[in-house]
Amino acid sequence: MSFLKVSGSKIIDGNGVETMLYGAVWFQIREALEEVLGKEDSDFFFDKLFGVEFNEPQFLEHFFAEPDALFFKSLGLNCIRIAVGYRHFEDDMNPRVLRPDAFKHLDRVISICSAHSIYTIIDMHTAPGGQSGGWHADAGTHLANFWVHKDFQDRLIWIWTQIAAHYRDNPWVAGYNVLNEPADPHPQHSRVISFYDRAHEAIRAVDGSHIIFLDGNTFATDFSHFPNDAGTRWSNTAYSIHDYSTYGFPASPEPYTRSEEQKDRMKKTYKRKRSWMDEKGLCVWNGEWGPVYARKEYDGEETEKINEQRYMVLEDQLAIYKADRLSWSIWLYKDIGFQGMVYVSRSTPYMVKFRDFLAKKHRLAADAWGEDDRAVKHIYTPIAQLIKDSVSDPSKLNLYPPLWHIDKRVTRISRTILVAEFLVKEWAEAFRGMDREALDVLARSFSFSNCHKREGLNAVLEAHAGH
Repeated sequence: MSFLKVSGSKIIDGNGVETMLYGAVWFQIREALEEVLGKEDSDFFFDKLFGVEFNEPQFLEHFFAEPDALFFKSLGLNCIRIAVGYRHFEDDMNPRVLRPDAFKHLDRVISICSAHSIYTIIDMHTAPGGQSGGWHADAGTHLANFWVHKDFQDRLIWIWTQIAAHYRDNPWVAGYNVLNEPADPHPQHSRVISFYDRAHEAIRAVDGSHIIFLDGNTFATDFSHFPNDAGTRWSNTAYSIHDYSTYGFPASPEPYTRSEEQKDRMKKTYKRKRSWMDEKGLCVWNGEWGPVYARKEYDGEETEKINEQRYMVLEDQLAIYKADRLSWSIWLYKDIGFQGMVYVSRSTPYMVKFRDFLAKKHRLAADAWGEDDRAVKHIYTPIAQLIKDSVSDPSKLNLYPPLWHIDKRVTRISRTILVAEFLVKEWAEAFRGMDREALDVLARSFSFSNCHKREGLNAVLEAHAGH
């Protein structure tokens, strides 16, 4: 078994044969529960959910296990991007000391995947201080403090040396996605470039074999200030775009009808993201993309109509990628019914217990991702208008990142941070008084046998995967 590597604009195997990576991402949450249950029972729940054996060698781990890998492989998919956070490897109060359980989740999943000839890419989804102000950076703020404190950067460099040393001999690990969706506000991207220089040097000092995947700045969309000598400066490196189409979300400017104008807009947006790599003859990987889907409990009779439009977006994006022989990883493999290839059944203990809470969270648009804010938009619009009316120089309204216009910035801070901060406490409180047997029953809701397959999505992926 040989390592995959980058050759020009392609990923190849040890025999020089081009290898296309088609796959998905899985992601996890963890906070607040410890305050309610205490550390031991909180760890028990998440470890049961995401897979630790607790002296039960026969135990079938819930979130990703053998049946998940079998199903994934059956679609012709061959690569999973595993989102991890820096807190899996160190504690904020004990930095640069490797947690004793640092690799237990990763080792188990990578082992399962390799047994079924599925590659994995390790994605550092959260960095100390937050590499962006996005919810997924897990920093609890809209400010990307990773870029203004060198110690945060030093800690992540140290973590990557630990990961690279641990997996340097494992060829089923396709590579290391060094930093998910960085958002360095420096106008020349100087800090993200400097960090990539340091990360490349540190990883290569212990691992010369694995591919390094580097996201573009501003949420993996902008390479305009990346160095001209990248092809020689960073060895065995691919460059990651994230290609979400606005037509795949509730905020779409219009229903997607497959008009030539819509398809042209979608293609131009994608081509713009990868233009720098194409100019330099470098390897492109689409690390995230994919529509979200309507749910009957929220979208009623419009659900099927909306989802058919979303499947058309999916198909048309894949047609563009196929023409470019682009490797991709769709967001995401498993969730509770918004975007996943498989999703937890509404009748499971977890979904029954949290049905009302999830409905409230949806109504309040407390999630930043794919939110539908129709029920609360009238509350936040006046705040945005107050800011616009109060700033005399309109140019001063253009803050970084440019994707967050005034209305988006207001809702990011006041709704998906402030309001959500209180909702997290409510979610955790629902676990109070549950013993370990009850926690295990709840965690089992996420096992493959308790999930539904999103057949429309999976059929499209299978048709475009590498059978």
